[in-house]
Amino acid sequence: MSVPRGTRPKTLPTIVLALGGVYAVLPLLWVVFAATKTSEELFTTFSGWPSFNGGLTGNLAALNDYGDGRFWLWMLNSLIYAGGGAFLTVVISAAAGYALAKYRFAGQRLIFGALLAGVLVPQITLAIPQYLLLSEMGLVGTYWSVILPSVISPYSIYLCRIYADAAVPDEILEAGRVDGSSEFRLLWSVAAPIMTPGLVTVFLLQFIAIWNNFLLPYIMLANDDLFPLTVGLYSLLNRGASQPALYTLVITGSLLSIIPIVALFLFLQRFWRLDLVAGSVKG
Repeated sequence: MSVPRGTRPKTLPTIVLALGGVYAVLPLLWVVFAATKTSEELFTTFSGWPSFNGGLTGNLAALNDYGDGRFWLWMLNSLIYAGGGAFLTVVISAAAGYALAKYRFAGQRLIFGALLAGVLVPQITLAIPQYLLLSEMGLVGTYWSVILPSVISPYSIYLCRIYADAAVPDEILEAGRVDGSSEFRLLWSVAAPIMTPGLVTVFLLQFIAIWNNFLLPYIMLANDDLFPLTVGLYSLLNRGASQPALYTLVITGSLLSIIPIVALFLFLQRFWRLDLVAGSVKG
């Protein structure tokens, strides 16, 4: 039985995609394998194969004992920064994106153009101005110095604007106004539930961005007790120059830092599935 020409597998694209997948997975595999090794094995054994000599349990115990549980404090700080920052970003971006999509007002195009320009500005260029501003406000060295610069995200507002324009029917909003609903209630009781898949996407992207952010907390924070995982593990890595045994703790901590991201992605995945099912039913 002959296969139609258009449905035959493309060998070259498949090979390229497979190589890309391997390239993306290799660093993760290296972290997994390296976390199973003792400090001696880390530099003397083949890095592409795990160790089965109990190195992982030893590394986990040493990481747990380091600084009286300092790693878990850094983990908690990262959850506060990423979770709180992502939540506030969703609230602000949902309101701003909805307003840009569903209202007509003077300067709307100018605001949207400035928003697009903000998407193109690298966040690293804003770190120093943000530090100076927050320093004048007396917030440097606090949780707010990391959370506040993250809550205004031009890209998140742009995504919410696009999603609100496509997903929220004007007819439903008009019906709500006829029934006497306030604009605030229309946003949070009518539009927000419809925008849930888009808001979940914004939350996930912003959570990951804040979770992986290094420069901003590195500039804003000097107290070890307020460090997120990125800065905490970096400080641990610097100490490893004089104490090589700490390298295994950094690698083990890096492996553990991936778990919340994977768990969050798996948990939020159901919202996208519900949206696909709802779309097929409506269709």
